[in-house]
Amino acid sequence: MTARATDARRAAVLGSPIAHSLSPVLHRAAYEALGLTGWSYDRFEVDESTLPGFLKGLGPEWAGLSLTMPLKRAVIPLLDEISETAASVEAVNTVVFTEDGRRVGDNTDIPGMIGALRERGIEQVDSAAILGAGATASSALAALARICTGEVVAYVRSEERAAEMRQWGARLDIEVVTADWSDAAEALRRPLVIATTPAGTTDALASSVPERPATLFDVLYDPWPTALAARWSAYGGAVVSGLDLLLHQAVLQVEQMTGLAPAPLDAMRKAGEHMLDAR
Repeated sequence: MTARATDARRAAVLGSPIAHSLSPVLHRAAYEALGLTGWSYDRFEVDESTLPGFLKGLGPEWAGLSLTMPLKRAVIPLLDEISETAASVEAVNTVVFTEDGRRVGDNTDIPGMIGALRERGIEQVDSAAILGAGATASSALAALARICTGEVVAYVRSEERAAEMRQWGARLDIEVVTADWSDAAEALRRPLVIATTPAGTTDALASSVPERPATLFDVLYDPWPTALAARWSAYGGAVVSGLDLLLHQAVLQVEQMTGLAPAPLDAMRKAGEHMLDAR
């Protein structure tokens, strides 16, 4: 399927909570730049219990869905097929509806991370650190499996989380060493640090940023900058933000849902930055 300007097609982002999502701003900006005047993109508050009914109620005008927490794993049994990328982390953030009515799931977070790093000139690293061990950390591991040639050290708060990260490493065929969160300042000397923790979690690490930091990928975007990202930038280090991740994964979603490539990254970034500045 390739989109036409006159098509009346729908897409949306689902999750809970969802009111904060920037996805509608990004996708609508893409549709406008692509001249898809008949396309619309909305947001819906949907959780695991209401997801089956929501999917059942969708008509043939629907092109696709973006999914955020807590739906990335809950949606898998409801799909006809998922990509190898999505299967590798058991998480789907993109659903495309085919012309024959099939529901196909993918994960654009992983290539989105790689794309965001590549935009800043990071093609490959010989080691990396991950701060945190949640769902985003597993996607980060999957991205690192493609660009990191050496070990990854994951800094976590419990042995249970440590075991999970080691299991993900084995599954993704990447060497993962785990360390206690109390030693997280050591992570900041790695060539690439990916912070996957909630807002405020890494603030205490800002005072430990080395004089010549390498690259920080902080998956947060609001509020921005985080204390860690601000100090990192002040010391001359490269910083990739959560907005960069959101943009690059959304670009891939737009391309999959509309069949048009390349998606207008610059227009989408401008719209996202404008919305964040207005908050």
